Amino acid sequence: QLQLVESGGGLAQPGGSLRLSCTGSGFAPDYYAVGWFRQAPGKEREGIACISSDGNNSEYADPVKGRFTVSRDHSKNAAYLQMNDLKPEDTALYYCAAKIWYGVGYYCAVGGETDYWGQGTQVTVSS
Repeated sequence: QLQLVESGGGLAQPGGSLRLSCTGSGFAPDYYAVGWFRQAPGKEREGIACISSDGNNSEYADPVKGRFTVSRDHSKNAAYLQMNDLKPEDTALYYCAAKIWYGVGYYCAVGGETDYWGQGTQVTVSS
């Protein structure tokens, strides 16, 4: 059973940066892709980024493209979301999720299928 724990959220000023971490346990990182999602108050949850199980492939939703970067460190069983040039509209509860993948090729789909979720971490962007 894979467990995911997010951390790194908090308050940032517009134009500032935060780095979110998603630490996994109970499952080898080589066999799951990671997706990042967020949900702002009164809005539906949206997928914003993903990274494949081997870390070689990533994709981004248009609202974050060029500002956010995903990465992962298999030695720590962790994935990261580096968020730069933050905007007030980035304020949301951020989640990481995992898609177990044993297949040929790789899996990475923004807002795609998931098998496990973290508990979320709050990001607030305000001056």
